[in-house]
Amino acid sequence: MSNIMHNQSPSDGVLSYVSQNLRRLRKDSGMSQDALAKASGLSRRTIVNLESGDTNISLASLDRLAEALSTSFVQLVADPQAEPRRIEALAWRGRKAGSKGILLGSVSARREAELWSWSIEPGDSYHPEPDPPGWTEMIFVTVGCLRIELETESITVPAGDFAIYSSAQSYSYINDGESVVRFVRTSVE
Repeated sequence: MSNIMHNQSPSDGVLSYVSQNLRRLRKDSGMSQDALAKASGLSRRTIVNLESGDTNISLASLDRLAEALSTSFVQLVADPQAEPRRIEALAWRGRKAGSKGILLGSVSARREAELWSWSIEPGDSYHPEPDPPGWTEMIFVTVGCLRIELETESITVPAGDFAIYSSAQSYSYINDGESVVRFVRTSVE
C-alpha cells in the first residue's frame, strides 16, 4: 500500500497547510530551497512545488522535511491555529473512497509511550490514581460509548471518536451503557 496522499486538492487535508507551513518554517530556519532539498534528500523541484501547493507527497517525505527543518511532522502539516489535541486532518487518502488516514491529535513525548487495548463491561469502571506530571492519555473508542470523568469535566466518547487529556489528575473510565465498550488507550510521557 502506498503512503502517498492521492487525489487531494491543495485545500484538502494536511496538504492545505503544508505549503504555508513549509515556506514559513524554511524561512524561519534561514534555509534556501536548495539547502532544504539537500538536507531532506528531496529535489528542489519538490520543495518548490510543495511551497506553491502543486504536488502530492509521501508521508515519509514529509517526515524527512520535518527532520531537516528540526520540527515535527505535526508542525509541518497541521493548521497553525488548530489545538494539537484535536487536529482531525486528512493525512492520507487511498485510491478507494473509504481508504484514509486521519491525524486525530498530537502531544509531545519526553520518554515513553504506551499503547493499550481496553474493554469495560456494562456497569463497570476503572478509577486509577493520577499519573505523574507530564503524562497525557489519548483514547479512541472503537465499540460502545465511554464516559471519562476528569477533575474539571466529564467527556462522553462514542465509537469512532476520541479524547486527549492530561492524566496527571484524577480520572475514571465508566461504561454506563448496556453493551461492552472497547477502546485504544495511548499513554505518553
